[in-house]
Amino acid sequence: MANWKKLSPEEIQKRIFGALKQNVNYYEQNILGVPASHLDNKVFYQDAPFLSNAPYLSTLIHNPNHIGCHTLGQSESFFKGTQDVEKEVIAICAENILNAEPNSIDGYVASGGTEANMQAVWVYRNYYQQEFGATNDEICVLTSADCHYSSSKSANVLSISCAKVPVTDEDRQIDPVGIAEVIKNEQSKGRKYFIVIANMMTTMFGSVDHVDAYIEALDNANATYHIHVDGAYGGFFYPFAAQSTRLDFANPKVSSVTLDAHKMLQAPYGTGIFLIRKGMINYAMTKEASYVEGEDYTLIGSRSGANAVAIWMILMTYGPHGWYEKILVLLNRANWLCQHLDELGIVYYRHPESNIVTMRSEHIDQSLAKKYGLVPDNHHAPKWYKIVIMDHVNIENMEPFIEELKAAK
Repeated sequence: MANWKKLSPEEIQKRIFGALKQNVNYYEQNILGVPASHLDNKVFYQDAPFLSNAPYLSTLIHNPNHIGCHTLGQSESFFKGTQDVEKEVIAICAENILNAEPNSIDGYVASGGTEANMQAVWVYRNYYQQEFGATNDEICVLTSADCHYSSSKSANVLSISCAKVPVTDEDRQIDPVGIAEVIKNEQSKGRKYFIVIANMMTTMFGSVDHVDAYIEALDNANATYHIHVDGAYGGFFYPFAAQSTRLDFANPKVSSVTLDAHKMLQAPYGTGIFLIRKGMINYAMTKEASYVEGEDYTLIGSRSGANAVAIWMILMTYGPHGWYEKILVLLNRANWLCQHLDELGIVYYRHPESNIVTMRSEHIDQSLAKKYGLVPDNHHAPKWYKIVIMDHVNIENMEPFIEELKAAK
């Protein structure tokens, strides 16, 4: 397994500054052919004393380009040091968090969950085209009605169809009968190849799909399919909150997973993660990127190595046990909120292993929702409002909201 353990601030600084020393130094080396440089020193001051104790900010200034997929082996050698940090991040997420076998997963730090989900759809679309001679009209994204909008966006960009399975209103679960009906309907339109996007905590409800319902229905329909897990929200939460899950790489039916470090991990925005079983990302290789050492297999192309450094620093600051304890704190806060909503008779949905609590809109006055920054499912005609128990959302923050709900009764 990947070596994920808590490190001291001194150990973290030593590792990152050591990685930067392995990267190209535009001041000290006579580099003529790379269309890049450090950040402009007329705008971004590079000799500030505090930078000697700021590995992430120093990485931003050094400006490493992590173009390509480094888990495949060959990459741009100018940035080897921080690319190795990214490879450690991929291994920790795949093996320590999502239970993959050692060295069985490729991946990269993407710009976010939307890109990572689109990367998965892109890979599988190309796989079906190259291995089965499939046309776009024969390929379908299959997901739930509660899925993130990136599912529809991916299908639209890649010119394939997207079909959504209904969910039950009370528990937000995909309907097994509904899955079979949707598959049958799509097959009647000539769809032969399916790309399932299963949810590991949906954005609005925190609900978790029963992936075996997809598997059973698709197998019964004799369909060809791959399963991608959208863990953009839940990837750094649910594996620590749940007793067990079928939405990780221990399930041989799961081919790829998305995570978002800029949500629960609190990394800077623009920091997602795409993970996929070895042998599959090759279907996204861009042969025309011949000037890139190792070529390119990603949607985004050039990307900042600082994002990978940020993820690595957060993971190493907590370690697995520290991160588990943080998730327990958030779960306990969610339990506190639900207990008070129960006492007030307010109808809500919460997956028991989630930190998202979504309340029926008829219980929440719009002015109250605006005051406390509650997010609706639809800004035009909301049926639900959600509270997300993040690091800054403690019980002291929630108490005034509960008191106002009581006063409104």
